[in-house]
Amino acid sequence: MAPLRFSANLSWLFPELPDLTARLRAAGSSGFEAAEVAWPYAERPEALARVAREAGLRLVLINTPPGDREKGEMGLAAVPGRQAAFREGLEQAVRYAKALGCPRIHLMAGRVPQGADRAAVRGEMETVFLENLRHAAGVLAQENLVGLLEPINTRVTDPQYFLDTPQQAAAILQKVGRPNLQLQMDIFHWQIMDGNLTGNIRKFLPIVGHVQVAQVPGRGEPSSPGELNFPYLFQLLEDDGYKGFVGCEYQPQGDTVEGLSWLRSYWDRQGHPKAGQ
Repeated sequence: MAPLRFSANLSWLFPELPDLTARLRAAGSSGFEAAEVAWPYAERPEALARVAREAGLRLVLINTPPGDREKGEMGLAAVPGRQAAFREGLEQAVRYAKALGCPRIHLMAGRVPQGADRAAVRGEMETVFLENLRHAAGVLAQENLVGLLEPINTRVTDPQYFLDTPQQAAAILQKVGRPNLQLQMDIFHWQIMDGNLTGNIRKFLPIVGHVQVAQVPGRGEPSSPGELNFPYLFQLLEDDGYKGFVGCEYQPQGDTVEGLSWLRSYWDRQGHPKAGQ
């Protein structure tokens, strides 16, 4: 059983630092060998790639652009009428992924339009989603990239998000049927929506391409107070042979570096060379 590999989610960690380049350097100094970021598009990709190399990091995940956030958009892949904008954003994400050497792109589904009834628009949104995913799979395959679908909980985080359970995401992936599209498992969202983490992890892990973690309900460090037993969950992922990255997508409850004591303890148990950092 190989030890898990962790990546620093720089959209969440090191919030005290002013920009992405500073957060990349901090992640490298903290012992991480990998990082992920939701939207790197405010920075030039070549500059980010240089800083990441200097910090000893590889980028393992970015998201497609969210769309017009001032209008409440949070992804476009399933949003009717926004197909052209999704495909334009996909091209931008691919350019960044290539420049950054990043192998995975989260294809953000987006929200149910304001004022619309979820049940009434579900069929239309799924049709749009499937069309866009088939297109994305072809584009990504040309560059040897993987697209990811992430369910986001609609009970707490984003009540309007279209894709909200692992079951829904897995069914859509099966309909698309492309091997370079996989499931992104955010344990925080899965616990809130469905629980049954042991069963769901074992059921869906064969199609999971990336994992993210945060404690529930506060979305803090895995070691912060909450309802999830992360030593058990990490062992489950190890025992079931998970080989991808585990993204640290949580809100630090204090100083980011001090809050990484849980990770240093994990590294220490594994005899990781970064354990003492």
